[in-house]
Amino acid sequence: MDYGAMPLREPAFPLSVSTKDLSAVLLTHAHLDHTGAAPLLYVRRGQVPVYATPLTFELTDLLVRDFLKISGFYLPYEFLDLNTMLQNTKEVSYGEKIRIDGFEATFNEAGHIPGSATILLCREKRILYTGDINTTPTRLLNPCVADWGDVDLVIIEATYGTSEHPPRAEVERRLVQFAEEIVEGGGVLLIPAFSVARAQEIAMVLRQNNFKHHIAMDGMALQVNQILGRYPGFLRDAQALERTLSSVEMITSWSQRRRVVQRPCVIISPAGMLAGGAAVFYNEEVALSEKNGVALVSFQAPGTPGRTLMEKGLLLYRGRPTKLRARLERFNLSSHADSRGLLEVLKKVRGEPRVLTVHAEEEVAVGFAEKIKESLGLEASAPYAGERITV
Repeated sequence: MDYGAMPLREPAFPLSVSTKDLSAVLLTHAHLDHTGAAPLLYVRRGQVPVYATPLTFELTDLLVRDFLKISGFYLPYEFLDLNTMLQNTKEVSYGEKIRIDGFEATFNEAGHIPGSATILLCREKRILYTGDINTTPTRLLNPCVADWGDVDLVIIEATYGTSEHPPRAEVERRLVQFAEEIVEGGGVLLIPAFSVARAQEIAMVLRQNNFKHHIAMDGMALQVNQILGRYPGFLRDAQALERTLSSVEMITSWSQRRRVVQRPCVIISPAGMLAGGAAVFYNEEVALSEKNGVALVSFQAPGTPGRTLMEKGLLLYRGRPTKLRARLERFNLSSHADSRGLLEVLKKVRGEPRVLTVHAEEEVAVGFAEKIKESLGLEASAPYAGERITV
């Protein structure tokens, strides 16, 4: 279930998996930290079925191909291996029960990104793997579907297991207010945003909160827009997204890119951590004017330009570290459940399952496991890589 890579300058990979006896690969969603190593399983074996929602497959194809273009020198697989994996796809619908080598697997809506799923795996024991999960409805997505029945083992993400998000409506209000202040003051607001879901979500937040000014969108987000348009059933309100995108200027050329940055507007552009893409160009264009702004709406990983900008107010301008003069604000619009939401997920699981906390820095994963024990009385721990678990 999932086999991801950390898309750093030199990508990091999980422990090696022997493919000799592999029955199937199950993917919860398309983000590279859940799919970025999966093609490696197809370097020597070409007949292993891979299960996911159809939207996850399309987004995985897009993201992994981009990963290969950017980091191909460091990756232990090639386009051929990605293609081999995609030739073995088995599409799954939400709520559908599938049988795999004596197991029964059920995919349910996870609320994280379009097409994302939790996986309930059953044989003699019942194992719930949450993948990345969100319990809060957003402009783009419904919250997770929490209908798992009795469970023996829960493998739950702990990304924000020791912290709580501010009220989403308040964060949206502050973002719209900040955008209006910048644009009405004659400036350009850059919003670096992930291509999948975050860019579309931000556009909807602005328009559905009556932001009247010009919005432009650039980069891979435009390809994601087209993919999402083919899968309206995975969205909370596909027509609302369509209306929003019809009011946004789509940037498709360098001449258009240079022109749009000369007028007061909001520009939504990948990469969300300023590590590449058109956002790098826009960041340099807006950085040195106090009338402009930058709104960080995505997680900024350590070592990324976005993290440096957030913590030190510095960017690389024409190759030199330079102090940002534009206004900088950060807005927490996470697509992960916080500590409260994750505990609510566990409360909806019946039985007295053992809980494993994953997908977090060690301190957070351990801290969330302790919180589970204190709050719910369940056996919980943060497993280490390679640890064998028996239930």
